Amino acid sequence: MSALAAFALLRPWWLAALPVAAFLALRAAWRSAPLGDWAKAVDPALMALLARRGSVLGGRRQANIAAAITAILIALALTGPAFERPDATTFRNLDATVAVLDVSRSVAEGGSFKEARQIAQAVAEAAGTRSVAVILFAGDAYLAIPPTTDRDALGSTLFAVDADTVPDRGSHPERGLAMARRTLEEAGVIAGDVVLITDGDGIGEAAIREANAIRAKGWNLSGIFVPSTKPLPSGSPKPDRTSLDRLVAAGGGVTADIAQPGAVLDRVGASTAQHLAASGYSVLAFAEVGRWLILLALLPALALFRRSA
Repeated sequence: MSALAAFALLRPWWLAALPVAAFLALRAAWRSAPLGDWAKAVDPALMALLARRGSVLGGRRQANIAAAITAILIALALTGPAFERPDATTFRNLDATVAVLDVSRSVAEGGSFKEARQIAQAVAEAAGTRSVAVILFAGDAYLAIPPTTDRDALGSTLFAVDADTVPDRGSHPERGLAMARRTLEEAGVIAGDVVLITDGDGIGEAAIREANAIRAKGWNLSGIFVPSTKPLPSGSPKPDRTSLDRLVAAGGGVTADIAQPGAVLDRVGASTAQHLAASGYSVLAFAEVGRWLILLALLPALALFRRSA
């Protein structure tokens, strides 16, 4: 892992304070020396007399520069600079992925069923060391593989899946999504990804409600569209990419085609630390160094308390 990939800003919105602090510091420094606006308001002869008598003390740019450096360091500290903990992978039990594979007639006989199974395997590989579960659905949904890190067993099971694995005819993705949600809940997962691999058939309001429920839990629902590459039997439903896009939008994820699944795989492949940070559990995955910047800011701040002779 590169150092850049392991670095994160936990509160990046504080970066907006940096240009403000810099502008105010430059303005204050410009107006502070030697006497601010007093040189314009007082008669030059009188000002010269007061200076000779020692009655005039000029402004100090140094104090304003010290204040500016202090403010900038504090703003940087508030952005939450942090590095991923070396032991972040020990929290993988809090981060899991569920692949929901459509094995209905339209997918199984549409000519891309082999590729759909391969994509489910690719999702598992992208998840790295995290647990992966596989749910199969058609007219009903079944947990084919409970959360596991055994990729060999997962691959063997997916290889054996065919059009007759789920005996219930039809296509009810909402049942697959409901089972995915329950699986993540029972596992106590904090940061979860659900990947729906389907041709979009059967997506209705019930599926949208399940997508909203998944998103409400802080998880993401992404989709991989499986098109038909050969004529379907008479009466078979047609692939529906538009419905899948609408469903994924409700679930807060991304959609990709089966031929170009990179966007979904990249999302699933994000590090555990990134997933936990997005879910609000950044303290588990990142070691924040902002407090050290606060201590560093004390050094220029000390100059503000220096007493003049």
